[in-house]
Amino acid sequence: MTARRPWPIGSGASSSSKADGDGEAARRIGRDGLLVLGFERRGGRTVLAERRYALPLQALECMELEDGVAALMLLNPTGGVLGGDRLDTRVRVGAGAHACLTTPSATRVYRSLGEPARQRVVASVAVGARLEYVPDHLIPSPGSRLRQETEIILEAGGAALIWDAWSVGRPARGEAWTFAELDLRLHVRDAGGPILHERARLDGRGVWDGLGGAEGMPYLGVFVAVESGRAAWGPIAGALDDALPRDRTPVRGGAAVLGRAGVLVRVAAPSAPALTEAAEALWAAGRRALFDRPPLRLRKL
Repeated sequence: MTARRPWPIGSGASSSSKADGDGEAARRIGRDGLLVLGFERRGGRTVLAERRYALPLQALECMELEDGVAALMLLNPTGGVLGGDRLDTRVRVGAGAHACLTTPSATRVYRSLGEPARQRVVASVAVGARLEYVPDHLIPSPGSRLRQETEIILEAGGAALIWDAWSVGRPARGEAWTFAELDLRLHVRDAGGPILHERARLDGRGVWDGLGGAEGMPYLGVFVAVESGRAAWGPIAGALDDALPRDRTPVRGGAAVLGRAGVLVRVAAPSAPALTEAAEALWAAGRRALFDRPPLRLRKL
């Protein structure tokens, strides 16, 4: 049987930009990462129609783990995020397409004595399209500085499942709350205006373990299910709340219906495995409730 190439990649992949001389552009090589991805619906399948990148951002080939869904691993081959890095990811999910984006492991953010690292993800989800954005959590090292922004823009009937999680450091090594700056923003909007504006802005000068903070839990996450134009979110909120594995792990959390078009779930976990189990349970419940699909099993080692 002749093997076919199932994932056209349009313009293909580009390597890091080149610059002549010793100017600012040359010094920024390997620090200014760019990743551009475009997905389209073709003949009942979702294909990767555009992929461009400049290191330290990169993306692997698509995996067809489920009919009609393009699953893709987002990579930073340098092993983490460094102070002064500027990382920009832009995703376009075309009408009727269905893309799932994840990472192979948690992301370390390293110490910075100068500039913070800046990481931005902007994804547009067209009419009737679906996006699943489920990266592994962030681990801020002692003295690290990170400003991260994630923005999801929905057109009519566009839907998304989003997981955004981080740890307070590496508690087993005594690194809890020792980062210098952590500024995390999550925006979701459609033509009707904002759906969600979520922000955590913290520093290491205080320990946020008390009431109203992390309450002693070193792993924190939010899960969001949204669809522009959908009403009656109560049953979906109930399904997501019931999915939290409280009977198996001492996680804390709960689901709440947003003002319109979605549900937000907050999670606090005592360990990375407990956080992962909660994320997988919420993702599976979100897929069933929003997409009428079974859990998607990613191939991670």
